[in-house]
Amino acid sequence: MLNIAALSGKIQEAFGALDRHHLNGGQRLAVKYFAVAMILFLAQLLFGLLAAIQFVWPGFLFDLVDFSVNRMVHINAMVVWMLYGFIGSVYWFLEEESGTEIVGLKWGEIAFYVLTGAVVIVVLVYLLIQTGPGNDATRWLVNEGREYIEAPRWADIGIVTVMLVFFYNVAGTFAKGRWSGISGVLTLDLVALAGLYMAGMFYSTNVTVDQYWWWWVIHLWVEATWEVLVGCIMAWSLMKLIGARRRIVQTWLYIEVALMFGSGILGLGHHYFWIGTPDYWFTIGGFFSALEPVPLVAMVVHSIYDAGVHRFRSTNHPALGWIIAHTFGNFLGAGVWGFMHTLPQINLYTHGTQWSASHGHLSFFGAYATINIAFFYLAAQRWRGNVWMGGDLKDNGWKWKWSMILLNLGVMGMTVALLIAGYEQSFIERAVEGSTWGGYFAAQNQPWFVQAMLWRLVFGVVTLAGALLLTWDLLTIGAGETRLALVLEPEEELAAEPTVAVAK
Repeated sequence: MLNIAALSGKIQEAFGALDRHHLNGGQRLAVKYFAVAMILFLAQLLFGLLAAIQFVWPGFLFDLVDFSVNRMVHINAMVVWMLYGFIGSVYWFLEEESGTEIVGLKWGEIAFYVLTGAVVIVVLVYLLIQTGPGNDATRWLVNEGREYIEAPRWADIGIVTVMLVFFYNVAGTFAKGRWSGISGVLTLDLVALAGLYMAGMFYSTNVTVDQYWWWWVIHLWVEATWEVLVGCIMAWSLMKLIGARRRIVQTWLYIEVALMFGSGILGLGHHYFWIGTPDYWFTIGGFFSALEPVPLVAMVVHSIYDAGVHRFRSTNHPALGWIIAHTFGNFLGAGVWGFMHTLPQINLYTHGTQWSASHGHLSFFGAYATINIAFFYLAAQRWRGNVWMGGDLKDNGWKWKWSMILLNLGVMGMTVALLIAGYEQSFIERAVEGSTWGGYFAAQNQPWFVQAMLWRLVFGVVTLAGALLLTWDLLTIGAGETRLALVLEPEEELAAEPTVAVAK
């Protein structure tokens, strides 16, 4: 006979105790955002894997789950889970950074449930109602038909409303408490986060005009405001993880904002190459697109160098590991891979091929997913009672290390496979066949393309395995640990220059 008490005891031992009393109000709300973010992360990978299988074997689940729907859910789940992670991260540090309780926290709670309910409804609509003619009613209730932001109009309004509530919570809290460089940049960025999304609500029968406003959301909402938001999250986490000095992280945060106005807005021009805009965007868009990740990389490198004053002690090795992974991933994915195909002379051949997908996979994972995962580990540590998460964990930390290896290996493998497929497309489909329908189908049947898409599928399985192991680790890490973590605060006085006596 099954002993329920014994089974419950074993589960409790495996997963350990989670005590909400260790968390402040904002952190309790953040945990809810993190939980939904992890669910959506797994959903993103699952639907991406289904789409990858159908790309290789089109008959798989034919007439049951459509490829275009799988791809749509895969991309939108990616955008939404990262947004959940960012909002949760801000709520996590908001009370500590401001020194006061969050203003309007109940509104923040309501906004969370409204957003989550809307996401569930939109996903069900994606999966169940995607046939029939498109008209004004379907644009409001079913699908806007715009790639990456397919959500119906009512959901668009809901997202902006939730962002406005989020802005009220953040701005009101900092106004009540103390201000800092991080709080000032964050508050101003949230104005853009709410405002720029509305650019995607413009509707025009002129395709060029419609695409113009659509790219403002895709580029400036995701690639500019998100970059600054990540900069704020990164700055705070570096101070807590390795005792980085505030003046260092804030300096690089200001440089990030300055470059966002230059590289972010002007770099938007690499989306204007082929939609009938003036030729000067070739030069502007091609040059400024590669500068965006530079400040974030410099912030981490400078902070780690500065951490030598603390003998490089860290309160949380998994979180620090993912911060470092973010540095490399952001530089490679957003910087190197982005610049590699946004020069107009190259983009003429690579635009719309798997080369773009290669850049997208590495940049979104490297620039955004990694920083969210780092904060998930910070949350797990505090939720356990701020226990030890250094180098000598009870299980030697094999789960977080292997999940990190599998996730990075899987994403990098998919990136390279898609790059090979995109190179083959650029050569056969564009250079040889001259962008004809015949060239498109010839490229799809080339052995290099087929083999590359098979390898994309293999590495997709590796990525999913890493995410499942990550989920297991987040649920169990620190369970049964009794040692407390280091309290490592920035030592601003160490910034003072040494006084040198000069003999006369």
